[in-house]
Amino acid sequence: QVQLVESGGGLVQPGGSLRLSCTASGSIFSIDAMAWYRQAPGKQRELVASITSAGTTNYVASVKGRLNINRDNAKSTVYLQMNSLKPEDTAVYSCNRPYRTWDWGQGTQVTVSS
Repeated sequence: QVQLVESGGGLVQPGGSLRLSCTASGSIFSIDAMAWYRQAPGKQRELVASITSAGTTNYVASVKGRLNINRDNAKSTVYLQMNSLKPEDTAVYSCNRPYRTWDWGQGTQVTVSS
């Protein structure tokens, strides 16, 4: 049973930065691709960034150049560095595999507002 625990969210002003963390327990973390998702109120969950076991990354167009995903396999942790945040980035952020998802964690709320 894999457990995902996200942290690092909060309230930040437009243009600000946050660093999210997600730790996975109960899996052979190093062999799995990982992804960050977000779900804004009234919207579907969307995948915003992914990283393969080898470190290859992909981003949706709306976050490219502002968000950076990386991972520390020794800590079974994936990170999302968020810069130049915009109000439209406000959402609950969760991590999981980009396919054959595990049970979801509680996510972490990111609110971008002045």
